Amino acid sequence: MYSTSRFSGQRILVTGGAGFIGSHLCARLRELGADVHAVSRAERAATDGGPRWWRGDVADIDTARALIDAVAPDVIFHLASHVTGRGETEQVAPTLHANLVSLVNVMTAASERGCGRIVSCGSLEESALDGVDTVPVSPYTAAKWASGMYARFFHAHYGLPVVHLRIAMVYGPGKCTETRLVPYVIRSLLAGEAPKLSSGELELDWLYIDDAIEGLLAAGAAPDAADGRPIELGSGRLVSVRATVEHIMSLMADRVGAGIEPDFGALPERPFERRLPADVAHARARIGWQPTTPLDDGLRATVDWYCGAGGA
Repeated sequence: MYSTSRFSGQRILVTGGAGFIGSHLCARLRELGADVHAVSRAERAATDGGPRWWRGDVADIDTARALIDAVAPDVIFHLASHVTGRGETEQVAPTLHANLVSLVNVMTAASERGCGRIVSCGSLEESALDGVDTVPVSPYTAAKWASGMYARFFHAHYGLPVVHLRIAMVYGPGKCTETRLVPYVIRSLLAGEAPKLSSGELELDWLYIDDAIEGLLAAGAAPDAADGRPIELGSGRLVSVRATVEHIMSLMADRVGAGIEPDFGALPERPFERRLPADVAHARARIGWQPTTPLDDGLRATVDWYCGAGGA
């Protein structure tokens, strides 16, 4: 249903290009022959074969307009985000601006200038909010859910071609914030420390980074997909945090010192926590994508990377 050859020669803008998913996406787009432009709030040095970097914060509408006017992208992948599971009130404003206002600004500027397609990146946590009695588990989830509503609004009212993706828990090799579960557990064990965790009963849909990137590309290329409706990227199955951590422990058995065990129950559970698996059949029907990497293979590759030179 889609062909990655579509990106060859196209001008692509990636917001949040310095992040874990963004950096992998930029590299893959370059492989496909795209003219890749990436924006980051911090100054980034240009590298051979890397994207053209722009500095700015698209949570500012003037910055978003100036950026899109200058780049004139064919496709925008909007990954700029403030990711946190914390629920304190001081997280409301940062997540609102970084996750919702930034997307609204990008869609506003793209609507004014014209753009072939926007791929908006949300969270699979949103899927649990489709029922009438559900409550967001965090300010981050609330902002991402509202982003999906605005994507549908901009398509319906202004004809903006936008795909809103609900992405599962992405993991894999590569530099990633240590607050993410998989790198946090691996780094803790390598440091000889017991990772502090909640009960481990929460079940998550885990998505390997290579599969996530191919899903983003499919969303950016598949015909008739940019109608504002959400598409879920994930494995389609839930695996508990405890089982995932125990799997990592087994893969690192020869690298972990005796007596080091995960400290389950050290952290409190988040209220209203509820996760659903991704609807892979829907994604396959809409954009011709499905995941190919089993959890065992993905975790093994991730552990090997962190235990090798890449994770040093």
